[in-house]
Amino acid sequence: MKRIAASLIAMLGISACTDTTVADPQPGDSFWSNATIYFMLPDRFRNGDPDNDLSYGRGRDGARLRSFTGGDLRGVIDKLEEGYFSDLGVDALWMSPVYEQIEGATDEGTGLTYPYHGYWPRDWTGVDRNFGTEADLAELIDTAHRRGIRVLLDVVINHTGPVTEKDPLWPESWVRPGPVCDWTGFAGTVRCTLVENLPDIRTESEEPVSLPPQLVEKWREEGRLAQERAELDTFFERTGYPRTPRYYLIKWTTDWVWEYGVDGFRVDTTKHVEPRAWAELKKEASHALAQWKAENPDKKLDDRDFYMVGEVYGYGINDFGASEGREYDFGDRRVDFFDYGFDSLINFDLVQRAGEDMESIFSSYSDSLHGGALDGVSVLNYLTSHDDMHSFDREREHAREAAFKLMLAPGAAQIYYGDELGRPLTASANGDAQLRSPMNWQDLEKPQTRELLAHWQKLGQFRREHPAVGAGVHSKIADKPYTFARTLDGESPVVVAVDSGRGEKSIAVGDTFAEGARLEDFYSGKTAVVEGGRVSLDTPSGLVLLAPAE
Repeated sequence: MKRIAASLIAMLGISACTDTTVADPQPGDSFWSNATIYFMLPDRFRNGDPDNDLSYGRGRDGARLRSFTGGDLRGVIDKLEEGYFSDLGVDALWMSPVYEQIEGATDEGTGLTYPYHGYWPRDWTGVDRNFGTEADLAELIDTAHRRGIRVLLDVVINHTGPVTEKDPLWPESWVRPGPVCDWTGFAGTVRCTLVENLPDIRTESEEPVSLPPQLVEKWREEGRLAQERAELDTFFERTGYPRTPRYYLIKWTTDWVWEYGVDGFRVDTTKHVEPRAWAELKKEASHALAQWKAENPDKKLDDRDFYMVGEVYGYGINDFGASEGREYDFGDRRVDFFDYGFDSLINFDLVQRAGEDMESIFSSYSDSLHGGALDGVSVLNYLTSHDDMHSFDREREHAREAAFKLMLAPGAAQIYYGDELGRPLTASANGDAQLRSPMNWQDLEKPQTRELLAHWQKLGQFRREHPAVGAGVHSKIADKPYTFARTLDGESPVVVAVDSGRGEKSIAVGDTFAEGARLEDFYSGKTAVVEGGRVSLDTPSGLVLLAPAE
């Protein structure tokens, strides 16, 4: 991967950035507060290039669903070009890590496992060939940007990949091979390994270190050792940072922003790394994106700042789990991760409450996000994921209900690949591999799957067209049918009615819209005029999505 030259950096006047203080939070960006983010494991999404299926001599001898299956960046590009994500109303793509993974496989108690998921890194400076090439990633980002879709990369700086016969342990000046975390307080969560044989990077260390010998030898064989050393010299000279493990990682992960214009990061294992590291990462990533936009005015979407969403496992809105307002409680220390560069955190609460009535969820979320403990920041809601064995409706018996509970909840929404096609999360496999079956494209031959996809598409497009859906203030209008409004300064308000019955219906809109206003039901495409605080419609669905007609 080529990098920005030291002379150019100097010419542009980018100064050292050693201050890790984060400014007071500003009012939340309504775009990201309402964004629909599509999350996928590239290996499980679509195989666009069968020639890279067995890179690095990897085999297909893993346990069930624990080998690479062939999905890659080319497959994502193909679906971008088809308009699949645009039709779904997607604002941003989040892919599990695509940088180089360990070459070998390991048995973690669930059978022989290859790093198909992307969370076992060995070299942060290149794309893993099972996923494609750096040129593929550049094309993917450019293709997404041309369609108004942003790209988030998954960042892992907590650990390297496991040790295998092909992948030796990094020097102990870089990593600790133990003990395993016991979750007792801050130290028992941060300065430890998540599981056996997942070496923990010493991100707290202030001692300068040399490059790991395995990276030196690898880069020498690839003919880029001198280049990588020169780029590191440039980075450390510019920033004034010491050559400690976390700063190498910050340099390597933000290079993707400098080079390709990555719009944001989803940060893995956030609570397992010292918070200041995230503040430093956000500063460097923000500088990198600003520079990329300055150099690529014809490619940038806008001047929006770099975005960062964190996975603080167990954090949730409304004092869920170990969270209390904005803070996460380690037991002996509380941390407000929003003060360390995060614009949003993943909300682990919704998947637990998905069986409740919508008003209980929606009103409490709105109260927290607007004038409550989380005023000015955002959360990313989800109902299914790659590692939550308590994902909602794993059998997909309530797929339509899951769609409108997720897509109409206050906050941003994370679609997990296959939610929109009813991909079951009960595959015959051990552990979280059950949640990671290949995308069920073949099911689009079934009318019920096409109908489900159309349902998700209408909800996604409604969100994308109307930021008030996720970013606005929620207010209930009626109980039967359940009807609510969302309002957001500077944006059109919306009214949603659920279970209003098929055919003719009268929907209360209160004072959300002026008398005589012409509204469109985004779900059916039909229009109506407000009369006496109500609209009358005849539609084939009980779900009504009202907004001002153009």
